[in-house]
This record gives sequence, C-alpha cells and structure tokens, in this order.
Amino acid sequence: MYDSFATDRLIDLWLTEDIGACDLTVQVMIEPDETGKFHMNAREPMIVAGIEVAARVFKRYDPELKVKLLVKDGDKVEKGAILMEIEGAARSVLTAERTALNIAQRLSGIANETARYIAAIAGTKARLIDTRKTTPGLRMMEKHAVTCGGGLNHRLGLDNGVMIKDNHIAVCGSITAAVERARKTLPVLTKLEVECDRLEQVEEAVKAGADVIMLDNMSVADMTKAVGLIAGRAKVEASGGIRIDTIGPIAQTGVDYISTSKITQSAPAVDIGLDEA
Repeated sequence: MYDSFATDRLIDLWLTEDIGACDLTVQVMIEPDETGKFHMNAREPMIVAGIEVAARVFKRYDPELKVKLLVKDGDKVEKGAILMEIEGAARSVLTAERTALNIAQRLSGIANETARYIAAIAGTKARLIDTRKTTPGLRMMEKHAVTCGGGLNHRLGLDNGVMIKDNHIAVCGSITAAVERARKTLPVLTKLEVECDRLEQVEEAVKAGADVIMLDNMSVADMTKAVGLIAGRAKVEASGGIRIDTIGPIAQTGVDYISTSKITQSAPAVDIGLDEA
C-alpha cells in the first residue's frame, strides 16, 4: 500500500544521496554508448517485497532502460530465481544498482521476518500486526513489506486512529475520562484503542466503551484473564516485548491481534544480487 507519486519523491532522495555529484566509477570506466543486460537474482530463498519499487528506481534514473519483472511482491522464490531483467545503458544500470538492491533487500527481509512470526502463531485466531516503529522515511515501504509477508498493518500514522496511552490517561485523570473526552470529537468511523497494563484498567476500558484494548507487557496468565474479562466486547491486542520465542504462548491466550516492532526493526536484509546476463 503505497502511492506512486510519494514513491518517486523517495526514490529521488535515495538516488541523490548515493550519487552525489556523479557516479565517478562509471564516468571514468564506462563509455556513454555501452549497453548491457543484467539480471537481479535471489541468492537465498525469500519472500519478495519491494521488487516493484526497485524496478521503479531504474526507470526513474533512466526512463529508456528496459525493465522486466519476473516476480511480484509477495511471491516466494528459491535461491537462484531471477527477479528482474534490466537492459540498456550500462552507465545507468550500474549507477542505480545499489539503490535498487538496497530497497529490495530491506523490504524482502521484513517480509521474510513477518512470515516467520506468522508461522509461530499458526493454528490460533491471532493475527500479526506491525507498529509505528519503522525507519524514518520508509514507513509506507516497510508496512507494505509486512503485508507481503502475510501480516496486517496497524496505524499508518498518528492520524489513523486514537490510541489512549498512560500519559494521555494521566493528563485526563482516568481511562473513563480520557475515553469520554475523545468520543466528543472523534470521527464517527474511527476506532478508539486503550492501552492497559493492569487487569483493573482492562475492566475500566471495557466499561468506558473502548473499541480495542491493548494488553501492554502483561504476563500470559494476565492476558488470559483479560480476554475472559473482555468477553468479546472489544477487540484485544497483545503488545510489548513480543519475540519469536514468546509469541506462540501469547497467541494461545485468545487475543485477536499481536503487534511487534521486531518484524520491522530487527529484520535482517536478504541477499539479492545484480549480475550481467
């Protein structure tokens, strides 16, 4: 989920950062009329994400390049798979190469990590969602990668919903007062979520009419009790310190959603290369 206009603005920044005044290596080594054909290939098994953006990098730098995608975002490929063919001016391909690879490697890594977490909660009702803990400037790209890996997006930004946290509650005086204040001007179709770290807060949030209740850094035992207290009157999100080794038992508590920053902040990049065909 990303806009092509906004993406082109990002690509311009990425290319400007990498190129500087010029790609000195190709300027002194490659003749302007030299052409070549190149393959972008997977050097390990992966779920592809960002390949369409990577293709856009090449076309943004040189619209005359011929770029052919052989896979699409969300595809699972094996080691050695050719992801993209690029043909045209060798200077252009080699100048844009690193920027295109960087975005495809980063986003495919997030898709892979997302799929790994989803596999750990298979067989439960819980759905994996992301957070706002993303790389500045890359949020829409990284959240897109999460969906390529099978996850769901939480808020895209602060304007996508109301999240009442401890500091908001402290200013308002109580969860009940905070919810009442928010409801007065909240757009009618916008969800209201309350963060709770104690069972008594969960009870108050339910009575106040929260749409979603986040169980923040609770023990598995308390999460199970909280799900029972809520009894379907609100959607339940588990959050805080979620790791691959803890997510399974959390999913078994009956929560609807589990959010973690690990799938974006800690995902290792995958190995993708660009070689002459």
